[in-house]
Amino acid sequence: MSGALVLNATYEPLCVVPLRRAVVLVLAEKAIVVEAGTEVMHSARTAIRVPSVVRLSRYVRVPYRREVPLTRRGVLDRDGHLCAYCGARADTVDHVRPRSRGGLHVWTNVVAACARCNHRKGDRLLSELGWHLELPPAQPPPTVAVVMGWAKRDPAWQPYLGASPVPREALASPA
Repeated sequence: MSGALVLNATYEPLCVVPLRRAVVLVLAEKAIVVEAGTEVMHSARTAIRVPSVVRLSRYVRVPYRREVPLTRRGVLDRDGHLCAYCGARADTVDHVRPRSRGGLHVWTNVVAACARCNHRKGDRLLSELGWHLELPPAQPPPTVAVVMGWAKRDPAWQPYLGASPVPREALASPA
């Protein structure tokens, strides 16, 4: 992996830093390794396992955004780039209740969809098509915004983010 998740002293996610910075934090005793990979970094005098999650030794007060901004990239990341209707690779965003029918542009009304399903659905309601979602779309917690858009996410970060990915089996396919 190319980065490490940094947790506050209270285990709240703060940011993702390059591995080099994470190692410097650990060597300076400003952070403690919580999760480490199998690889080892060597210097002239010491060797350290590559950290994937580090926790700061002291609490840092950081103002958080109260809400995660709604973006196309954020919706695709939340849904794992998979269509909420058929499970294929998603490349568009669909409003569950169409905006033309009073639907709002909010996290709870937007899902990732493949172009085929999005076109097929059009401006109709799911009930009109006989489709349904097993899990309704939800707003991700603010802690997840820390790593949204991070290209390579380490699976070891998941327990510290407070949100588990939506299981693809739980999403309904079109009837």
